[in-house]
Formats: sequence, C-alpha cells, structure tokens
Amino acid sequence: QVQLVESGGTLAQPGGSLRLSCAASGFTFSSYAMSWARQAPGKGFEWVSAIYSDGSDTYYANSVKGRFTISRDNAKNTLYLQMNSLKPEDTARYYCARYRNGDLYIGTTEKYDYWGQGTQVTVSS
Repeated sequence: QVQLVESGGTLAQPGGSLRLSCAASGFTFSSYAMSWARQAPGKGFEWVSAIYSDGSDTYYANSVKGRFTISRDNAKNTLYLQMNSLKPEDTARYYCARYRNGDLYIGTTEKYDYWGQGTQVTVSS
C-alpha cells in the first residue's frame, strides 16, 4: 500500500534551517508529481511547494519562495524540503503528499490522493 513517512521536523530558531524528508513506498515514486503542504495551529491546510516526477520543475508558495527548496531523489524514493531563513510563521505541521494521476496542480491541496502523517516544525526563540 502507498505510504508516505515524513521526518526531520523539530524546534528551530528564527533564521535557522531544517531539512524535511519524506520516504515513499508502495508505488512507483518516479512516476508521480509530489508536494509539501502545511497546517499551522488553528488554520487550514496551505500548499507550500511541488515538484514534477522527474524533478525538472519546482513551484513555491509566495510565503516560502526564496527560502525553501523542494527536491527529490527518485533512486531513494525520497522527497525533501530544505527550509532556510525560518520564521515563526513557518510553525506548522508539514505534510508530504502525492498528486493523483501524476499531474501537478499549483496552489491547491485538493488534488492529492495520499498524505503522510506529518512532521511538526516549530520556529521559536
């Protein structure tokens, strides 16, 4: 069965960096566009970033553009999110997700068919 398992979330200081990982299994990872989304306390889900199946193109929400970098290693079936210049408003639970049908949709979390359980990122001094 499809499994997405995130890791790497922790407490970080403002201005710091973190790298999140998402280990995928149960499907042909290299055939699917993938995405990161987040949910801050008391708020709805926010689309963060997406990457095509071959890693050829990447997309970012304006709130993270220039600070976050999405990447993937298809040989290791792993998705990454490098987070730099962290801000307190980046505090959220971060989820890895697979787009259904392999297509990529910018700016929405409604086109996923599988999500991971999430990993908590807290940015605070």
